[in-house]
Amino acid sequence: MLTDRFDRALLLASELHRQQTRKGSGTPYVAHLLGVCSLALEHGADEDQAIAALLHDAVEDQGGQATLQRIRKEFGNRVGDLVAALTDADTIPKPPWRQRKERYLEHLAHAPDEVLLVSACDKLYNARTIVEDHADAGMALWQRFTGGRDGTLWYYRELAGVFTARGPHRLARLLAATVDRLQRLS
Repeated sequence: MLTDRFDRALLLASELHRQQTRKGSGTPYVAHLLGVCSLALEHGADEDQAIAALLHDAVEDQGGQATLQRIRKEFGNRVGDLVAALTDADTIPKPPWRQRKERYLEHLAHAPDEVLLVSACDKLYNARTIVEDHADAGMALWQRFTGGRDGTLWYYRELAGVFTARGPHRLARLLAATVDRLQRLS
């Protein structure tokens, strides 16, 4: 069961990301966080993983190490460790896109299973959103992404490969199928 810690994390996620929207769509960013958390809970996440799902972009997008320390103080070291492991950059400016993505893929190859679960949910949610947005925006969609069409497809294929090799396998299959669909659309 979820406790008041989850409620506090939900409030913090909303507070931190209130002014953010998703690339190109204008959808409030909190929708992404709720979607990732929902997938994580549906695939067996415990409360700490669910909290990390809500806060997985907080360090990267909303304050770097100071935000990570706040998360650790409010939710404990395990949640802090999960959020840190889900973060591909905590500095501004961020390192170059390809370098960040390659480093994150290397990290996932050795990350604990509890990190893989939340990461796979994040990437599946993102890939599904890209497919849905492609229906509205067509090929112009790729202009939203630093990696463009080819880089973004490369990254999601590589992620699907890591999750297929390591798990969680059901999420890996869903991600691979979504990436295949996106490839066909593009």
